[in-house]
Amino acid sequence: MRIRSLLTGLTVGAVAAVGAIVPTQAATTSDSTTAVVSILHAVPKTPVDVYVNHHRLLNDFQPGTFAGPLNVKAGSYTITITAASATNDRHPVIGPLTVRFAAHQNYTVAAHLTASGAPTATLYTNPLAPTADESGRLIVRHDAAAPAVDVLANGSAIIKGLTNPGQRILRVKEGTYSAAVALAGTTKPVIGPAKVRLDEGMDTIVYAWGSAKAGNLMLAVQTVYTHGGED
Repeated sequence: MRIRSLLTGLTVGAVAAVGAIVPTQAATTSDSTTAVVSILHAVPKTPVDVYVNHHRLLNDFQPGTFAGPLNVKAGSYTITITAASATNDRHPVIGPLTVRFAAHQNYTVAAHLTASGAPTATLYTNPLAPTADESGRLIVRHDAAAPAVDVLANGSAIIKGLTNPGQRILRVKEGTYSAAVALAGTTKPVIGPAKVRLDEGMDTIVYAWGSAKAGNLMLAVQTVYTHGGED
């Protein structure tokens, strides 16, 4: 089972209260004072609100979706995530999380479950370095309530023993792959298989999320241009 998560733009009105965060059409580029940030909601069955510096940035944010990319002024921020019914961030279900964004960098903030099933959030830095000709970068992130997993490509394990909230980064020949996730040491998929396209000049980021116990493990896919790609 797979969710193809799409990056969804935010309106100026949705972020005006935060001040230092504005929508951007460019997925990877920033000026000398800003970073680029996306947010993934990977907690199943739980719509949430997302606050930045105690101002609500996202309202009724749905599981399995991305927000952004956003141009964010470099600096430190406090992120809190609440139930969608909350009127402020005084009683968060995740956070407060203090993050620091550096200029010229690209980040994803993932709200997800720990291996034991507790809500949490992880800040990931997306590498963006150029890849070799005819190759792309595959990044796999384990954000599911599940034990260690292996990642299979065309039936063969290319990543072994990945644990929550870890990630592995591979340079892979461009093309379309049948991707699946299996419990470590096995080959029977618990997620997938799903077709994933890897393109030259792109970071293809695959998130395993959901809960093994609840039987709702899924994939979310994010693509980001590298410095060697086009804006």
